[in-house]
Amino acid sequence: MKYNFREIEARWQKYWAENKTFKATNDPGQKKYYVLDMFPYPSGAGLHVGHPLGYIASDIYARYKRHKGFNVLHPMGYDSFGLPAEQYAIQTGQHPAITTEKNIKRYREQMDKIGFSYDWDREVRTSDPKYYKWTQWVFMQLFKSWYNYKSDKAEPIEQLVSRFEKEGNTNLNAACDEDTPEFSAREWNSFSEEHRQQILLKYRLTYLADTEVNWCPALGTVLANDEVVNGVSERGGHPVIRKKMTQWSMRITAYAQRLLDGLATVDWPQSLKDAQTNWIGRSEGASVTFETFPAERDRKVYPIEVFTTRPDTIFGVSFMTLAPEHELVQKITTEAQRDEVESYVEATAKRSERDRLSDVKRISGAFTGAYARHPFTGAKIPIWIGDYVLAGYGTGAVMSVPCGDQRDYDFAKYFDIPIPNIFEGVDISEEAYADKANTVIANSNFLDGLNYKQATRKVIEELEKLGMGKGKINYRLRDAVFSRQRYWGEPFPVYYREGLPQLIGEEHLPLTLPEVEKYLPTETGDPPLGNASVWAWDVTKAQVVSNDLIDNQTVFPLELNTMPGWAGSSQYFNRYMDPWNDDEIYSQDAINYWREVDLYIGGVEHATGHLLYSRFWQKFMFDLGIAPVDEYACKLINQGMILGTSAFVYREEGTNRLISKGLVGDAKVAPIHADVSLINASDELDIEAFKQWRPEFSDSEFILEDGKYLVGREVEKMSKSKYNVVNPDEICTDYGADALRLYEMFLGPLEQAKPWNTAGITGVYGFLKKLWKLYHSGADGSFYVEEGEPDKTALKSLHKTIKKVEEDIENFSFNTSVSTFMICVNELSSQKCSNREILSGLSVLISPYAPHIAEELWHKLGHTTSIATAPFPVFDAKYLVEDTKDYPISFNGKLRFTLELPLDMSKEEIEKVVMEHEKTQAQLQGRTPKRVIVVPGKIVNIVG
Repeated sequence: MKYNFREIEARWQKYWAENKTFKATNDPGQKKYYVLDMFPYPSGAGLHVGHPLGYIASDIYARYKRHKGFNVLHPMGYDSFGLPAEQYAIQTGQHPAITTEKNIKRYREQMDKIGFSYDWDREVRTSDPKYYKWTQWVFMQLFKSWYNYKSDKAEPIEQLVSRFEKEGNTNLNAACDEDTPEFSAREWNSFSEEHRQQILLKYRLTYLADTEVNWCPALGTVLANDEVVNGVSERGGHPVIRKKMTQWSMRITAYAQRLLDGLATVDWPQSLKDAQTNWIGRSEGASVTFETFPAERDRKVYPIEVFTTRPDTIFGVSFMTLAPEHELVQKITTEAQRDEVESYVEATAKRSERDRLSDVKRISGAFTGAYARHPFTGAKIPIWIGDYVLAGYGTGAVMSVPCGDQRDYDFAKYFDIPIPNIFEGVDISEEAYADKANTVIANSNFLDGLNYKQATRKVIEELEKLGMGKGKINYRLRDAVFSRQRYWGEPFPVYYREGLPQLIGEEHLPLTLPEVEKYLPTETGDPPLGNASVWAWDVTKAQVVSNDLIDNQTVFPLELNTMPGWAGSSQYFNRYMDPWNDDEIYSQDAINYWREVDLYIGGVEHATGHLLYSRFWQKFMFDLGIAPVDEYACKLINQGMILGTSAFVYREEGTNRLISKGLVGDAKVAPIHADVSLINASDELDIEAFKQWRPEFSDSEFILEDGKYLVGREVEKMSKSKYNVVNPDEICTDYGADALRLYEMFLGPLEQAKPWNTAGITGVYGFLKKLWKLYHSGADGSFYVEEGEPDKTALKSLHKTIKKVEEDIENFSFNTSVSTFMICVNELSSQKCSNREILSGLSVLISPYAPHIAEELWHKLGHTTSIATAPFPVFDAKYLVEDTKDYPISFNGKLRFTLELPLDMSKEEIEKVVMEHEKTQAQLQGRTPKRVIVVPGKIVNIVG
């Protein structure tokens, strides 16, 4: 019987869907296991063969855990808000909801074809109002909370108000804005309600503030740092500038230390932990205040706060550098320097923070004309601006010590800033400090004889006496900007009364997106929601009403920004536990049963985005007593990337000639990507199809070799823009989903990048046909199994496979499992094994990897229920114990043949059997050997 994979796979995919085979129940009586994939953004391009890699790995593990008796939660959903759908809406006028639904349908079809064991009843979509109701709800809880450093957790804002009423904020240790004023209880009680609300915004865990952002004029929105590449938007390549805007922010900095400490409690890749550790950037040092000399413009003295990890080097300060965006730049710059400074600030605004941080060799800056006073010596210190200092990192100002920092030294030399001779070239690293400190700090008698650590403590002590500084722990992490000037995102459940944000009632959630005619910003620069004509909140009716009714008495304007893409993904893993609950984000019964994700598989590119923000939200939910754990994923694996093999044609510079790869030689050519679907297995380009695909080359001259145009090849990231995408649908049609699943695992270790080669899948497909044939050994190719006890060679083949596959799955070494299956099937085929016990065990073993063929064979073996919950075969070591030995039989040290003998034979018995063997007699030809050397269990050597 032929292996008809199309029929088999369609049948079992239908069966699983109709019978809800993978439906998980919240059953406290069963041991649970939660396997999670990072849910995809459903783009119009659909999946390529690189996307399912992590999904296949997680599916193998989920299926394996079901075989092991676990109640497995393995859900899937869609991160369906986002910029691409909105940009498509702008181009076509089609509502993002329509294109998103279409794209989701496409993704679902593709995933179903690959045979994933998802519980589709738990599907979530971030753009579904029933889902984003709870994203809005979490935002509201953050707005109603503050962070108490004393208890080290978030607490209700009402407790903070009560404290203010009784004792003010003088002795409060809380996360708040840097410019929060001190006030007594009497002062607080005398404040107007408006002033109190402004004060509370400085403490809330989500708040409004003026923030430096990445603004993309062409897209009309703020972009996250990871959406900006080389100063342009990742989507569309549009210029991005730095701009100060009033934005919602999340006070993630309050959780900085807990986010660091939590990394020690989870089994995540060390490289990912390092990325988060560096992003959070904890450092110990001192906050130091340098006061300016009276500013030229208003004669005021302004304090400039800096943070330094080396306060002991304060006597080496030669100049100060402010970020170009620093709020004091405009106030202290002299008229003589104003044009230069403003030009520099404008130029800097066009560079992304990432570019400014990474371009360490680039030196640029401008002198403000102003000076600061050294807190100890009173010396005049010139104040510069430079784009290597960022407004959002630390205080946006640094004290520059050329003798201790290479970048400061290079900056000083480049701009001819005077450096005292005693500083130039001096090494003040911790290791060299004891020898050279006294040279560097020549004006600091109170530090004489102190080592590095003692000097640090002493400087902080003296600064505190002067009121010019204090010891401080600093974090590089900044509060997360939470506003986007987009339409297709979660609306904020916020309206404005006298310019201050107010929450709508929780009972009125969700606040759904209004209809708009245009998805672009308004002519006045408002976000797209500014185009809505019905987008005002009536506090009396508790509903959205026409903007014409705004009277700022009972009807107020609603927030025009929407939430960022990461909002919806920051609690989705918990919502999967109880996705149909309309009364609460999830019930305590559900979350206390599933608790956390046991295995999370996804891309490392989310290390400092989703994976950091979601940990922050989880800790907040833990503080509220809603989540039972403050780290939501016990183990995380970053799958590697499947690379595509791109194809290139070569255009001769200055001509319209395309030269075949082998004829390029020394010619100056520009490589141009060609769609890999236009190239055959011999790297030959279909010229006519290429001309139709790229009409601009329809009149080009193609320089051929041996009558063919051969393309160049290069392994790159698989991407639609590189035209090297392979569609999994085509693989499933030509070879089957089981072949695709096995091949993706066979390519190499899960965590590593590996190139795709469609030609290689034929080997895996051939293996599946051989597996099928093993069960169909009847005379006419029909299904055939034998009853009775299996023989020991078959048991040995099966049990060594059980042992290896179980070890591989537990260690996520899926690629070596595929090799093990191939070896096992080869051995059983050579043994002509048709034993039911052996073949039943093998079908369960391979089921997580190739579930369709396994399900079909299981059914043919006479089972009436799905293989999905069949017990995993149990390894028994006794079947691997050897009772015979293949002895090498040598003559004068040269191997001539081998002989299988029982291991329990004595030396005399071994010698007798060997000497009587016909091959021995043929070698001796009647001669009597001088001696026979027998080492039981090892060798036999006949000498003479």
